[in-house]
Amino acid sequence: MTVAVEPYRERPARIAGAQLWTRTAEGGEFRILPDGCMDVLLMDDDLYVAGPDSRAWTGTAPRGTRYAGVRFAPGAAPALLGVPAHDLLNERVPLAELWSPNRSRRLLDRIRSAPDQTEALDLEVARLLDEPEDRLTTHIVNSVRSGLLRGTAGVSRLAGTIGLSERQLHRRCLDAFGYGPKMLDRVLWMNVALDHARTGLPLADVAMITGYADQAHLTRDVKALTGLPPKILIG
Repeated sequence: MTVAVEPYRERPARIAGAQLWTRTAEGGEFRILPDGCMDVLLMDDDLYVAGPDSRAWTGTAPRGTRYAGVRFAPGAAPALLGVPAHDLLNERVPLAELWSPNRSRRLLDRIRSAPDQTEALDLEVARLLDEPEDRLTTHIVNSVRSGLLRGTAGVSRLAGTIGLSERQLHRRCLDAFGYGPKMLDRVLWMNVALDHARTGLPLADVAMITGYADQAHLTRDVKALTGLPPKILIG
């Protein structure tokens, strides 16, 4: 039997800032780059949680393995899961290990019984998120994306803008993102840099506009986080 392999697809999810995505494995090894996000996954008829990554996640899957997922914006998933992000750093765990077996089974049964399981995953996850948006988490992400942490003394500047000590800021970041503010900065800006590089912009220019000291600095940081230099990642 020939297994149809579908490309990776994504679109905005019902939860603000989240993405709903699907993929069918081509077979063999795959690599997921760190992006500061967490996912709730439907994988071959069971539910999993993908924690935040501080390095590239590599794994293998048989050809035809089907995935659907809701990828949350950085810092948004812990409110849904009831688990601090740092407890799931670099982990992939069954949802049943985080919730009671009955609660996770009821959710899975509702998704399985739907005519479109991907749409059902999106709807059911959105129904679970009753918590209001964490304004502090949103402020931290926006500050990082604005470049506030680029260069020296960025952590103390960010802490000062929200009235926390650096230690308090670090603890809040561990709970929301799985790692501290400097690591969050590295992960988010690496993805910005790779997006620029995929447009064909020379790496030296990418480094300059994204706050790296030079092309060598960009290359070292990308390789440290992903295991591969940017030229290979961008094809």
